Amino acid sequence: MEISRRTLRMFGTAFAAAALLFSGCSSGPSTSAAALPTPSVPAALKPYYEQSLHWRTCGGAGFECATLRAPLDYARPGQGRDLKLAVSRKKATGSAKRLGSLLVNPGGPGGSAIGYLQSYAAVGYPSRVRARYDMVAMDPRGVAGSEPVRCLSDKQMDRYTQTDQTPDVSAEQHRLVAAYKKFARGCADRSGKVLAHLSTVEAARDMDVLRAALGDDRLTYVGASYGTFLGATYADLYPSRVGRLVLDGALDPALNSRRMNLDQTAGFETAFTAFAKDCVRRATCPLGTRSVTDARDRLGAFFTRLDSHPVSTGGSRRLGESLATTGVMAAMYDESAWPQLRTALHAAIRGEGGGLLNLADLYYERDTDGSYANLMYANPAVNCLDLPAAFRTPAEVEKSLPAFKKASPVFGEALAWSALNCAYWPVPATGHPRTLTAKGAAPIVVVGTTRDPATPYRWARALARQLSSATLLTYEGDGHTAYGRGSRCIDAAINTYLVSGRPPAPQKRCR
Repeated sequence: MEISRRTLRMFGTAFAAAALLFSGCSSGPSTSAAALPTPSVPAALKPYYEQSLHWRTCGGAGFECATLRAPLDYARPGQGRDLKLAVSRKKATGSAKRLGSLLVNPGGPGGSAIGYLQSYAAVGYPSRVRARYDMVAMDPRGVAGSEPVRCLSDKQMDRYTQTDQTPDVSAEQHRLVAAYKKFARGCADRSGKVLAHLSTVEAARDMDVLRAALGDDRLTYVGASYGTFLGATYADLYPSRVGRLVLDGALDPALNSRRMNLDQTAGFETAFTAFAKDCVRRATCPLGTRSVTDARDRLGAFFTRLDSHPVSTGGSRRLGESLATTGVMAAMYDESAWPQLRTALHAAIRGEGGGLLNLADLYYERDTDGSYANLMYANPAVNCLDLPAAFRTPAEVEKSLPAFKKASPVFGEALAWSALNCAYWPVPATGHPRTLTAKGAAPIVVVGTTRDPATPYRWARALARQLSSATLLTYEGDGHTAYGRGSRCIDAAINTYLVSGRPPAPQKRCR
């Protein structure tokens, strides 16, 4: 089974963009949101909150699209430039009473919510959910249809993705730093007018404007991966406006960027171990059949060979260590991609790297015509604004290499160096690590997968403990996120919550 672009849209994207972003369930009994005063809308923001959306047919049968206006700078609404944010919906399909709008976000940051809605959520979410809700998505500011950030030409991006991310000598370090600086300059040149206003806090404020424009008193929302941070930020800003929130594949907002990258490195190692355990039991495993340790050593040796001797892909690009690493990591997000990875590794080890290149291209959202979506531009644009850089200099990366290699002998070095990119970002970070409590919000469901590579399970546990009304729902399994990925137990618990408002029992676990 080939890994799909729809699946990849749900992934947190830390390897290329670098700065991705506890035990127990709720930290206490939930408090009714009705007891909270509803915050008033400042006069300067009322034109945005009171705007009417003008819907038009788009994107296939039953879909409509509209444009939402939001201030570029919430500190100066109406005094400067407005942003035009793309919105899409598919109306509730059932005859029973409509419950309102269900906003979805697949993560990233940088994943197109509208692409996710039209390719999956509005047609693939359970029918009992789609029957009761208008399915809605808005591309966050800087993403896809909402004034997308651009940084490099497609040819430049091809070269950027091939940059050596495991520099062995000072000259290679200089080339990597030069690549990060060129990327940052390109973002400033092409998108400098918006770069300082693409934070998660601002995107969450846009969501509240959308809620009002849709005519909903409260926000009902399903966010995956980075979408959990966006949803939790919304809840913390507007606890009285929280309806039913599902935060699947959660981030821990209290961590700094370096710790996030280190935790995620360990997460990819956990996922690779699961893949290797499955692989070595098969006679055709391209990494041998002896042990997980041997498989890990063989993969590391293969990457080392590619560092100096890239292999053919059947096209103009060759497969080097960086693209091969990305391809392998892409398959860690979903166990259904493991057969494809085994086939791709088998071919690449024998000198044909096209299969691994295809996986890397899916991860980077590179189309077959060589064009890139803006995922890998929006991703650092948000991440580098939300948190101070993980590392400021190559020397700081070198000092942390032992810890990253311990967390993952195979992926640690590449992930450590990839975390240097925000050091050269053209605008300073405006966010900082912080706990999000959303005190007084209605019940929120946080979902964690025990062997999630991109958002380690400990993050879900941490977020569930921080949010005052959260219940933690656990999926004991592999892959990134849990809802809609095959667990009837998980799906039933979330569907019941969305339709009835009843959250899962505390400490509920699904296999």
